[in-house]
Formats: sequence, C-alpha cells, structure tokens
Amino acid sequence: MNVFAEGLFKDKVAIVTGGGAGIGLAIARELGRLGAKIAISGRNLEKLQTGAAELKERGIATFVHTCDIRKADEVDAFVDAVLKEYGRIDILINNAGGQFPSPAEMISPNGFAAVVTNNLNGTWNMTRAVALKWMIENGGGKICTITANMWKGFPGMVHTGAARAGVVNMTKTLGTEWARYNIQVTSVAPGTIQSTGMKQYPPELVATSRHAIPAKRLGSEEEIAWATAFMVSPASDFISGETLAVDGGAQNWGDIWEIPDYLGGDDAARARTASYLDPDRKD
Repeated sequence: MNVFAEGLFKDKVAIVTGGGAGIGLAIARELGRLGAKIAISGRNLEKLQTGAAELKERGIATFVHTCDIRKADEVDAFVDAVLKEYGRIDILINNAGGQFPSPAEMISPNGFAAVVTNNLNGTWNMTRAVALKWMIENGGGKICTITANMWKGFPGMVHTGAARAGVVNMTKTLGTEWARYNIQVTSVAPGTIQSTGMKQYPPELVATSRHAIPAKRLGSEEEIAWATAFMVSPASDFISGETLAVDGGAQNWGDIWEIPDYLGGDDAARARTASYLDPDRKD
C-alpha cells in the first residue's frame, strides 16, 4: 500500500542507522521509494550489504558504511562519509539499538550499561554529529528516533526502559532547543511489532503480547515505516519534541510481563499476600 505521494523526499538524503534489516530496512525502503537517497549503517557488514542489495534492486540510491553508534569516533567517520558521498543530510532516523529480556535482578552491571550505552548514548552520538556537522549550519532537518513504548514502566526490560525514557526526554529537550535552527526532533515508539527482532523473544511472550494489545494483533514493519515517514515529512514541520506511539492502543491497556504472586518476606507478609489473592475475599 502506498500511503504518501511519489517523490515526497526527492533530492533528500536520509541516514537510517541499523538499516540493514527489520524495521530499519523497512524505513529505508519507504523513504527511498519516496525519492530519498539512503545511507544505512550498522555493525554487521554482511547484513548491511544484503539490505543494500534489496534497496538497489528497487532503484534506490544506497550508501553503506559500518558504524558502531556507541563509539563517537566511528559515528563521526560515518557522518563525514555520508557528506562526502551525498553532500548533505536532510533526515536522520536513529533506529540502531538493542536489548534482551530479563528480570531486573538478573541483569549484570555490564549488561545494564551495554544496553543504556547502545540505546541512549549511541542515539545521542549520532544525533549530535548530524546536527553539528550539517543541520545547524545548513538550514535544519528532521531527526526521528525509533524508541520503545515504556510509559507504564518496562518490567522485564528495565535497562532499555531507562534508556528509552532518556531518549524520549532528549527528544523533548532537543525539540525545544533546536527549533530555532529549523530542526524538528521527534520519536516513534513501536509497540510489539512482527519483525526480525522478535526472534530473540520466547514464543509465549510474543503470544502474551498479542493478547495485551487492544487491536489483538502485532504491528507490521511497514506501519512503523509509514509513521516514521510522516514524522520526517513536510506534514510534521510544526511538530517537534513529540513521541508518537504506534502500538494498537497497548500503552493504555494490558501487561505482558507476568509478575509472580509472591517473592519474599516474613510470615505476616505472606499471610497478607495470601489474603489479598483469596478468590473468596469479600472486601
């Protein structure tokens, strides 16, 4: 389905981090279909080359460059390479990131730091580089980050919940500070999406997620791509600092992480817990 007018992004240059597969590739495909020249980055060169081959088969101009967004020097090198290749950067899609499901007490300090560094610090590294190297001095641009739906907390994902909450606040802050440069900063917060990234999660968690979505289905990569395309299109020129949830209504209803009835305490606490869980309780 074609949602937007052909040529919407003609002569524009768009960076999509993590653009070799999944949601990132879907976004690159949509922006490219609408006329943008695409630059994709990631740590896995083989994945990037596979994604680039698909884009090029569709007639989409595509530049590939490996980059670990956690490392500021690699980010700078990537942005410089894009400017050398295309001469400008109009759109930045911060899609690269990653996490793993785990109860909070089982996450090591290194595991927590790795996820925060990837999802929060890495997003800042790329955002800062694109703004300073091009957008601030050259009339502005659009920056949109793919974050996560974490407004009710994120049980089972405390590391990424903390990082993504930081990204949402960064979106608000930069959307305010950089409005004077004609830079619109937004985020898209996907719910549970049927994408390649879902392979790392247990099937039972995916099934529970589907039940907790009012729409009673998972979202598609294309739906995230369409929402992102809107957020970086001229239609969003008066929108900045906002985060758009694309989740079938899940942020307003449902929980997908099972919380055990009881985990510890003294005998009195156990008795109180048991009384509250008693199905025959009257009050």
